Amino acid sequence: MANLRDHMGRPIVAVTGIGVVTSLGVGKKDNWAALTSGKSGIHPITRFPVDHLNTRISGMVDFLPSSSKGASHLTYELAETAAQEAVSEAGLDSGDFAGPLFLASPPVELDWADRFSLYNSDKNDGGAERLLRVARGLKELDIFETTQFGSIADRLADRFGTRGLPITLSTACASGATAIQLGVEAIRRGECDKALSIGADGSATAEALIRFSLLSALSTHNDIPEKASKPFSKDRDGFVLAEGSGALVLESLEAALARGATILGIMRGCGERADDFHRTRSKPDASPAIATVRAALADAGLSEDEIDYVNAHGTSTPENDKMEHLSLSTVFGERVGSMPISSNKSMIGHTLSAAGAVEAAFSLMTMRESVIPPTINYDNPDPAIVLDVVPNKKRNAEVGTVLSNSFGFGGQNTCLVMAREPV
Repeated sequence: MANLRDHMGRPIVAVTGIGVVTSLGVGKKDNWAALTSGKSGIHPITRFPVDHLNTRISGMVDFLPSSSKGASHLTYELAETAAQEAVSEAGLDSGDFAGPLFLASPPVELDWADRFSLYNSDKNDGGAERLLRVARGLKELDIFETTQFGSIADRLADRFGTRGLPITLSTACASGATAIQLGVEAIRRGECDKALSIGADGSATAEALIRFSLLSALSTHNDIPEKASKPFSKDRDGFVLAEGSGALVLESLEAALARGATILGIMRGCGERADDFHRTRSKPDASPAIATVRAALADAGLSEDEIDYVNAHGTSTPENDKMEHLSLSTVFGERVGSMPISSNKSMIGHTLSAAGAVEAAFSLMTMRESVIPPTINYDNPDPAIVLDVVPNKKRNAEVGTVLSNSFGFGGQNTCLVMAREPV
């Protein structure tokens, strides 16, 4: 009989369903085949004009029906598609999930087409009459609900029959990992025996591209898009904006075993720490990231020597990669140069709100398949960052534990520790 409680006496949390969508394709099968073959999903932008932009490439998901309908519509379809795969794999009723929903998604803004429609609805009116016309315009354009922050989660709750208030959260690039953490903690507290955690982001809009460009955060390696994302390389010049989604069905191990579910992995630990140093930059001494990694290990009841692989945040920005290396070398010491540490973002780009969930899904698959995805485009090593990044080609390896890092803008840091089997 498996032990059903962890080292702190809390219910052990298992993963029974996984769903993924990225620029590499829909579903785990296609994504995993592309990821482990070192294929890139980065391509020229065709969704909107880019003639005068410094960055003209992305990891957009252009093959879903909603890709031309705006960020909120695409984010919903990404979330729904990944969640359907996860719920189906878990063997649960996709219309009566009967557990809470935690959704990580980008703050939704009016698309420019809707802004212009509202503006042009009747520019000459003023005062109360103008407000009434705007209200009518919102109704006629059917944009009010689709631009409310919680509307996507509300629609998902109706679609999957989740219970309780659907939670929508945004903790920058750590959002997907935070959604998983909230699901884990809800099960540990005994509030539910299962939870649906989703990270989804379809907000690779022209406006987002310009904003990140103004921060000098994006790669401008436009000529060969698939070579643009170069985590930990000396010539890295920024991240590649991307879209995607990841979904996990989380269950108490006891409930999962009782219904005969297949256990895909175990959520061992979660750690989070805030960094109040800057709105976008990380603290140079990496102390918040260091504290986040250590908090996740402590929550998991594991020592530094018990982590087999690190799924790095690995954005390909000069500063963030340097900070992540400092945090890992501080925590893992001399092991950091020999333990495998790779970045999925070298192939799929940075999926922002979805990144933590997508990379948690890939981490679980790494353990199940005994294959570590590579960090591609690693042709010019940075002598200041000495890591085994699993360069350019996948590696067959027995992986029993994974640390997955998510270090977001504004110092919002979340790390997850996953295991292949219960202790």
